Amino acid sequence: MIQPVKEKIILGIDPGTTIMGYGVIKITGTKPEMVAMGIIDLRKYGNHYLKLRRIFERVTGIIESYLPDELAIEAPFFGKNVQSMLKLGRAQGVAMAAALSRDIPITEYAPLKIKMAITGNGQASKEQVADMLQRMLRISKEEMPVFMDATDGLAAAYCHFLQMGRPTTEKGYNSWKDFISKNPNRVK
Repeated sequence: MIQPVKEKIILGIDPGTTIMGYGVIKITGTKPEMVAMGIIDLRKYGNHYLKLRRIFERVTGIIESYLPDELAIEAPFFGKNVQSMLKLGRAQGVAMAAALSRDIPITEYAPLKIKMAITGNGQASKEQVADMLQRMLRISKEEMPVFMDATDGLAAAYCHFLQMGRPTTEKGYNSWKDFISKNPNRVK
């Protein structure tokens, strides 16, 4: 078990070549809170190399703004279209290069692992992930983004927080449903 840290900032990224999502959480002791989430909109760039440059510039800017201690990034899943996979891998690599240029440690998580950590179901929809994050991090409806890529980035960061280890408690939980029933005041 990892001991609680005084403060840690985690940047989570959901890589994309059209819309890239990101989320930033701050851990104080053992309590996570959302600091920011948003998207990097790449739709207006027709050239893939211009998109890559924009990803590097924006991720570097996000790093400079929030000074994360660690980066959690969703690993590309294997699709049927090789060209799409190649472009997505490049986008992920450029985001990782921005973090590496600032000596920020990187951890990759499979989409299934992120969904499982957040909802308890590896096949959960983007909407289910967003809904669970909204409740766990007490995010108001007004703060919820239009693009779910932002909540996917936040989910990567929150998954990383959960992997850091949690303090042992006297209450054991068998599932999210069990956690919610025993902690109604922590989930809205």
